[in-house]
Amino acid sequence: FAAIVDDERLSAEEMDERRRQNIAYEYLCHLEEAKRWMEVCLEEELPPTMELEEGLRNGVYLAKLAKFFAPNVVSDKKIYDVEQARYKRSGLHFRHTDNTVQWLRAMESIGLPKIFYPETTDVYDKKNIPRMIYCIHALSLYLFKLGLAPQIQDLLGKVDFTEEEISNMRKELEKYGIQMPSFSKIGGILASELSVDEAALHAAVIAINEAVEKGIAEQTIATLRNPNAMLLNVDEELAQDYQNELFEAKRRKESNARLKNGTISEDERDVYEELLTQTEIQGNINKINKLIAVDNINTAIRNCDPSSTLVALMKPEAQLPVVHSFAAIVYQTELFNLQQQNAVNYLAHDELSIAVEMLSAVVLLNQALENKDILTIQNHLRNPCIGFNNLEEENFQRYADTLLSIKSEASSQGQDYLSWNDIQNCIDMVNMQIQEENERIVAIGHINEAIDQGNPEKTLETLLLPTAKLQDVRPVNARHYQDVLHHTKAQKCKESQDESALLWLDEIQKGICDANSNIKEASILAVGTSMINKSLEKGDSQPILTILQSKFGLRVIPECAETYFRNLSKAKNLKTREDSNESPWIKLVMKNMYDYYYNVETEEGTCVAPEGVVPKTSWLTGEEIQSIVGQVTADYNREQLWLANENLIVQLQARTRGFLVRKNYQERKAYLQNQEPSAIKIQAFWKGFKQRKSYVDRLKVLQGNVAAIVKIQSWVKMWLAKRAYRKRLQYFKDHNDEIVKIQAFLRANKAREDYRTLIGAENPPLTVLRKFAYLLDQSDLDFQEELEVTRLREEVVTKIRSNQQLEKDLNLMDIKIGLLVKNRITLQDVVLHSKKLNKKSKSQLEEMVTVDKQGIKGLSKERRKKLEAYQHLFYLLQTNPTYLAKLIFQMPQNKSTKFMDTVIFTLYNYASNQREEYLLLKLFKTALEEEINSKVDQIQDIVTGNPTVIKMVVSFSRGARGQNALRQLLAPVVKEIMEDKSLTINTSPVDVYKSWVNQLEMQTGEA
Repeated sequence: FAAIVDDERLSAEEMDERRRQNIAYEYLCHLEEAKRWMEVCLEEELPPTMELEEGLRNGVYLAKLAKFFAPNVVSDKKIYDVEQARYKRSGLHFRHTDNTVQWLRAMESIGLPKIFYPETTDVYDKKNIPRMIYCIHALSLYLFKLGLAPQIQDLLGKVDFTEEEISNMRKELEKYGIQMPSFSKIGGILASELSVDEAALHAAVIAINEAVEKGIAEQTIATLRNPNAMLLNVDEELAQDYQNELFEAKRRKESNARLKNGTISEDERDVYEELLTQTEIQGNINKINKLIAVDNINTAIRNCDPSSTLVALMKPEAQLPVVHSFAAIVYQTELFNLQQQNAVNYLAHDELSIAVEMLSAVVLLNQALENKDILTIQNHLRNPCIGFNNLEEENFQRYADTLLSIKSEASSQGQDYLSWNDIQNCIDMVNMQIQEENERIVAIGHINEAIDQGNPEKTLETLLLPTAKLQDVRPVNARHYQDVLHHTKAQKCKESQDESALLWLDEIQKGICDANSNIKEASILAVGTSMINKSLEKGDSQPILTILQSKFGLRVIPECAETYFRNLSKAKNLKTREDSNESPWIKLVMKNMYDYYYNVETEEGTCVAPEGVVPKTSWLTGEEIQSIVGQVTADYNREQLWLANENLIVQLQARTRGFLVRKNYQERKAYLQNQEPSAIKIQAFWKGFKQRKSYVDRLKVLQGNVAAIVKIQSWVKMWLAKRAYRKRLQYFKDHNDEIVKIQAFLRANKAREDYRTLIGAENPPLTVLRKFAYLLDQSDLDFQEELEVTRLREEVVTKIRSNQQLEKDLNLMDIKIGLLVKNRITLQDVVLHSKKLNKKSKSQLEEMVTVDKQGIKGLSKERRKKLEAYQHLFYLLQTNPTYLAKLIFQMPQNKSTKFMDTVIFTLYNYASNQREEYLLLKLFKTALEEEINSKVDQIQDIVTGNPTVIKMVVSFSRGARGQNALRQLLAPVVKEIMEDKSLTINTSPVDVYKSWVNQLEMQTGEA
């Protein structure tokens, strides 16, 4: 997928599909690059490429990477779930985002441009994982330039992924709709963000050249580690090696410059013609690092430590091909063998590079074999780096199948991988097998042609061909081979309905084996038949049993030996004729279709009929002998069976008699079933009589012991209730700790939830604010607002009382005016009353001013004590309504309403808030209870009487607050009735009658 080129013209949809596949492949390559770079930095193995995105979401590996390049910012203690135990147990936790934040802070501390940073949700919620991989690539290049990390590898087109993996990644990218960042522009962005100080670089390079010229290794290494020189992979331990190599390089460059510029003046020469440039210095450093790395690799190989060898091979300084961490033992074993085969017991860099490249390819091939991925196996076999010989393109499927079987067999024997030699031997073996199969196919064709010709000699000649590799071919059986193979081929053509069908190797070999088996069986049977007939002619019964067992393979019974001989002799005598002229040949039929001839005198057999042969007819044939012996054996076995099973016969007779008895029983049962209705009536009458008698007796007992039964029932019910109560109480006692924990957990959970709501919600509810209101500091403004509210309440109460008094005065004034109109009083009385009202209002105003100045709110100690006493009194009267409830009924009936208006409503502040409204309703409840207890003797007294408390409630409800309450309760119902157009509310009898008549006429159609 690195570069897809097609000869044919693709459609737009196909080109778009391939483009998406290419994007997915490139992203997988970048994932693999980031994975290998992080493994080198962290020195631990990361999840596979397809699982890397999921493995990075918890941020643990990112935080470890941050610790690698910024240990002063991130430590192990700051990494949450560093062993990933919680992640493996219960998945992602929100605190895992702390690891991602630590990573971002570490990158910020070293100065990586923020243009590369991903968001925390891009990692934790998997919103934009490619952005994170893009940032890791930029970080690797930045750290490489700072000399803090190795350079990331370019694996595009160098790693292989299956079709399924690429398709899954493509679907994942399409699912989230992520725009793939441009990985190729990271270097340009860094260059534009981070400018290099050329003057500082020039000065650092000149300082290095001067230090090299002085020959002091310590000074040279100090200048090499100058950050302005921008040199990578400088190791202090190799200071002397750097000094020597750079000194020799500088000498060579100076000598070359003198030879080249001998005729140029000093002023015209370039300073770098004799000085080493930054690139040349870096090249010599890399050369020394590579040599040292190769030495370390050889040392690790000699020490036979796979892990050390793997670490040495994976170091970037070694400049070796890709090394796979999961195959450390393979690298150690194979490289150790190569090192032992080397004359100087040392592997140079070129040898290591070739060997590592080949071993990596072999390791990947073994991995593909373990995954049983046929396509990947074939691709690895084609890899030129692995260097297999004698590969044939048309045999790749066979190579893969054979390697899979060999790998499976090796794994069962404890061999973890197949070496290069094992795989090459497998390839050679497959090539040889295919060549032999081709030659065998040619031989099979010749055999089928010979079978069709019907020539046994020709058929035998083709069966004996070495390339056919047929086994157990006997020339003496050529005739029978021809017959059997010809019959088999004809049968195959008939079954397949194909006249050109051929016999394959396994069918030919089976035919040969069947033919040999037929002749062997026929020979044995012929010998047995001859021996039996000769014994019968001699009258010798002794060898009969032995011959029947050994030649015929029959199971004979020694007790029947004489019977066998007698019956066989009788059968033979019936076939013998005195004047018969017979040859010494007997004829047998094999498989009911092939003839076999046996000479009883020479004891020779053949499948070809001898010339002029007349088979014997006076001798018993093998089938006749077997039939006679089988009949005798069966008769004897039957006789023994009767004797051995005498008890069973007796049982059979008993069962027969039982059958007869059961038959009589069934007949009797059938008779009873026919009379079943009569029997049921008799049984029902008798059972009913017994049940009624038992019921009457039991009823008498119960009626005579009613008190005892009730007492028993009460005790049982009480015992059951007590037992249930004790069980429940004991359950609570047994789980007291759990109950306390649950209650504490619920309260704590509720408190936490309220606190989160208070902190996070823009407009938290009043119930939450009320719980945390005590935490608020009370300011002077709060006290002032509280005092203002109190003053306004007092003013409202005063004005209410004043308005009520004015309303009474106005009512009285209306009466006066009415009387004046009726000439009941004089105009002077009305004017006098008006003056009194004006005078009274002025006096009340002056009194209010005086009270404010000299009332109980004065600043003297006595007045403050009096004010506190009144406050306690009013609080007690408000919260304990019993006093006022009793006081209402102690006053005269005509003064209770005035007392209610002047005292009680004022005391409760006319129910201006919820608390005072609740306390006033509580007073109404207590007063109503007091009135019922003291005045109501019968139920109808509540309806017919004149309840004081009801009047008080009605009077209170007629005010504004009562009207609001009634409006809230009744307004929805009234609106619903008013909006119901189908509802007719008319109580006039005439209208109702007219409406009924109209409806009746419309239904019946008659006036």
